Amino acid sequence: MSELQVKTMAEFMAEGKEADLLFWVGSAGSFDDRAKKITRAFVKIMNKAGVNFGVLGAEESSSGDAAKRAGNEFLFQMQAMTNIQVMNTYNVKRIVTACPHSYNILKNEYKGLGGDYKVQHHTEFIAELVSEGKLTISANLKGTKVTYHDPCYLGRANNVYDAPRDLIKSLGVELVEMKRTKSRSFCCGAGGSQMFKEPEPGAQDININRTEEALGLKPDIIATGCPFCNTMMTDGVMAVSEGAAQVKDIAELIAENI
Repeated sequence: MSELQVKTMAEFMAEGKEADLLFWVGSAGSFDDRAKKITRAFVKIMNKAGVNFGVLGAEESSSGDAAKRAGNEFLFQMQAMTNIQVMNTYNVKRIVTACPHSYNILKNEYKGLGGDYKVQHHTEFIAELVSEGKLTISANLKGTKVTYHDPCYLGRANNVYDAPRDLIKSLGVELVEMKRTKSRSFCCGAGGSQMFKEPEPGAQDININRTEEALGLKPDIIATGCPFCNTMMTDGVMAVSEGAAQVKDIAELIAENI
């Protein structure tokens, strides 16, 4: 955070002020070296647009998604209620996150535990900044072929399909769709806590299957909107045909072209 303009919610409170929204960084965006680049790209976008946002910093714990999907409801509720208590202390009303796993659970699972917030995926929020004239995207990628992989918890679970695609198209690229897309999309292989499961012996890994489908279109870039998907598709490209395509989060593509 020291390299960027980022304040914690505690710093806002100490100044007697409130942030307009909370940026929920998520476990991947906080600890995974590749996902940290997505976090930084999104922060650069918000700084460019003059967004008044804060983060929880060390007060942010796991959203509880992994625990819940693995069947540990008790641990999930402990994690969720701790987060809710912290966020309600700071009077959080609006949350934006670059992780669809966090997005889904904060939006749909926290309400029953006392955490009722307006939650947006970072692609929805960036699209909103563009529509309000706070951000201008340059169509610098003309001639670049891009395919987009729908994250399960963003697409099929929450019906967010247009915002990511509109942002990709605004870059001037040729957007090519895989056969399995939108409501019929195929998982990257990391959902439902499968990220932490060893592959089945002798079976094709799910991420390899999906990567082969993406690379069959011969794209220059495989665009993602989820740090888990980014990891799985990156590993897939390295295993199937290393260097055949770049794997980038939409926030990274936007941050490079504003």
